[in-house]
Amino acid sequence: MSDPLSEVVRLLRPRAAFANIISGKGNWAVRYSEYGLPSFCIVLDGSCLLTVDGHEPITISAGDFILLPTTPAFTISSFVPAPLVYLDPNKVANVHSELRYGEPEDPPDMRSLGGSFLFDCSDPGLLVSLLPKVVHVRDSVRLSQLVQMVGEESADQKPGSEFVLSRLVELLLVEAMRSAAAENAPPGLLRGLGDERLARALKQMHARIDHSWTVDQLARIAALSRSAFFERFTRRVGVAPMEYLLAWRMEIAKELLGNNELAVSEVAERVGYGSTSTFSVAFSRHVGQPPSQYARSE
Repeated sequence: MSDPLSEVVRLLRPRAAFANIISGKGNWAVRYSEYGLPSFCIVLDGSCLLTVDGHEPITISAGDFILLPTTPAFTISSFVPAPLVYLDPNKVANVHSELRYGEPEDPPDMRSLGGSFLFDCSDPGLLVSLLPKVVHVRDSVRLSQLVQMVGEESADQKPGSEFVLSRLVELLLVEAMRSAAAENAPPGLLRGLGDERLARALKQMHARIDHSWTVDQLARIAALSRSAFFERFTRRVGVAPMEYLLAWRMEIAKELLGNNELAVSEVAERVGYGSTSTFSVAFSRHVGQPPSQYARSE
């Protein structure tokens, strides 16, 4: 049986970009402009206020984990109002020493470990489609341990560090996705996997991507009537079953084409198309360019 969540992380091919200690003392307020890349933070000591654009302010305290899949502009501050200091996240990403907010001396009131990661895949939108815009997990020992290991590995840069970081970030992503309660996630794969009956169908779709699935077959696997399955799948996953299957087939096709190891006809067969021309039409419509052109560009 296939594990859809593991497949998504494998396709993303994440790798850590940076992670470092961030601390605050006294009254302070820092405003970050939009970053666009996924970022994460675990609060080690104390607490502070986080206000992500478009969301209500939240208090984050020791043990809390935050993941921002697209990192819009946000403000992080102490609880007493203070003049804003504006920072560019692209410049902070190149700082490898401790970043201090507020008073520079004396032990901090708040310490956290924050960073971001990049993806080696061409379409990191997969992650964005799976998660809420702000993932807030309280008291996760596993996430805390993983983030601290990312920070240590990022700081030490020992031999094999690149490989270790990529594995740690894979684990970090899976754990964050698991921790994002299915009911709080937006319509998508996480919501679908949180539904026991839909999960059966989703796992079969991923395990046998080359099979000529029909809605009737998938409904039987989910032990639902055709109409109930179609409505439930569309509401929780956000798209109709066949539309989801098409999108996933195209993700697998993009990976296979990018590897440049298979002919277009072989890729077509791998993702469930008996005709190369039918596959080419579907791929061009979905991706915006023919398979052969996509393979050359990759």
